[in-house]
Amino acid sequence: MLADHAKICVRGGDGGNGCVSFRREKYVPKGGPDGADGGRGGDVILRASRQLRDLARFLEKIHFTAPGGGHGRGADRRGADGGDLVVDVPVGTEVRGLDGDLLADLVVPDASVRVALGGEAGRGNARFVSSRRRAPAFSERGLPGQERWLQLTMKLLADVGLAGLPNAGKSSLLAALTRARPKIASYPFTTIEPNLGVLEAGERRLVVADIPGLVEGASQGVGLGDRFLAHIERTAMLVYVVDVSQGAEAVEAALRTVWQELAAFQPALAGRPGVVALSKWDLVPQEDGEQTAARLRAAQPFPVVGVSNVARTGLDELVKAIAAALPERPQAVPQRAAPVVLQPGRERVANFTVERAMEGFRVRGAALERLVAKADLDNDEAVAYLQQVMERAGVSEALRRAGAQPGDAVQVGDEEFEFQ
Repeated sequence: MLADHAKICVRGGDGGNGCVSFRREKYVPKGGPDGADGGRGGDVILRASRQLRDLARFLEKIHFTAPGGGHGRGADRRGADGGDLVVDVPVGTEVRGLDGDLLADLVVPDASVRVALGGEAGRGNARFVSSRRRAPAFSERGLPGQERWLQLTMKLLADVGLAGLPNAGKSSLLAALTRARPKIASYPFTTIEPNLGVLEAGERRLVVADIPGLVEGASQGVGLGDRFLAHIERTAMLVYVVDVSQGAEAVEAALRTVWQELAAFQPALAGRPGVVALSKWDLVPQEDGEQTAARLRAAQPFPVVGVSNVARTGLDELVKAIAAALPERPQAVPQRAAPVVLQPGRERVANFTVERAMEGFRVRGAALERLVAKADLDNDEAVAYLQQVMERAGVSEALRRAGAQPGDAVQVGDEEFEFQ
């Protein structure tokens, strides 16, 4: 079975901790602090690769974590940065968050998107030296990497899509036009996953996709549902395959059903170049077939070609019609979303808000919350430094204006403090 949907969890590497260290060398007076910063955690990157056919690999492995950064050491030795983790996905993969927002549409080989950032590194004690703080005995902890769940949807990239009702002869036509060998049988819904083949059209090589049979209501989930309709939207043109042996009225009804379902799924598909292929041409008298073809030519704008997969008649004419209808350089569906480049926050500590909570107050601010998360709250010097930064940012004054009283609980990020 073609695996075209997957749900994965990606996590950036944790940032390394800063180091507390002091130079202690013989004959070096007042050596001072030399604890270095930790290394930044690695990012997780999704990259489009032609080496993958579908998303089957993500059915067994769903968690992907980038390497963490190294911890800082003494003698100003900084921790190594964690390397990025590159995860290959098939070309034509849509990347969405759990909320359904489109993050990237990877339709170009080697296109990539950064989906989880590594954690920030903690600073070593050498970074906190000042004119008043000559020997700081504290450092910062590294932050955990960003973690998120993603929905991956693969949509085939093909030049030509074969669309039609079940048992219209799409799989047989694919086998007749290319070297593909799809399963062919006389019962409906024989094809339960898209099949691909390569068509030689003169000097051009075109990828042809056989899309599983549509039925009325497919765009609302009837039959095989709209799962495989998604693969049609990436094709540059469509070949509507209908069974001519059912009679002219049935042929018109079948085409109408297919057009309506495609338009309901995505209106833009109605404007895609197309050709109508009347399959099973050998099962009807020549005169009846020609009358049906003439009736269709008068009712719609696409070329109409009668083909027989068994007798192999009309195939060359169909290939010429496809080549004529298809642009010289077919563009499938263009990239609908530029890859989202995630960036760590650049907010200033002074950018924060104060809200009343169930018990006390909550201070919100990305930079301030990161500073608290990195602080070693078991270290008195680190707590004093954090309090000094918060005072300078105006947190205490903002809390007083909001009505905070001594003893009230104040939550910043995941930490809770007592207002004094």
